[in-house]
Amino acid sequence: MVQAGWQAVRQDGRVRDGLIDVAYQEPRLRQLFPWTGMGELHFSRCTEYRWTWDIPYIQPAKGGGYWVSGPLRNEAVGPAATAEEAVAMVVARLPSGTGPAYVGTPEQLAAHEASLAQTDQEPGVE
Repeated sequence: MVQAGWQAVRQDGRVRDGLIDVAYQEPRLRQLFPWTGMGELHFSRCTEYRWTWDIPYIQPAKGGGYWVSGPLRNEAVGPAATAEEAVAMVVARLPSGTGPAYVGTPEQLAAHEASLAQTDQEPGVE
């Protein structure tokens, strides 16, 4: 599903190909589910809509370069002159423990993470 997501964002034409190429080359982002909106490249920790909003996203900047925002719309990270710099800014702000995208919705992901946390807290469980 994640690979299909990367193919879809490449084909929809809303994000600069160079940015998609650089983001896809980064293993920590390649394992996430990508999606686009308003020319922005977003990354989700789950594969189904409504995707997670806990990872910064990259948008084109006026006059060239990029702007990294988020994870929420009212949060700004800052400008990036190149796609490589923008991707590095996102990677540096990944939530701890970010792994491959969970197959399901954000609610299913939250329930899965809660069950893992509960198992970790139970005495005698390894």
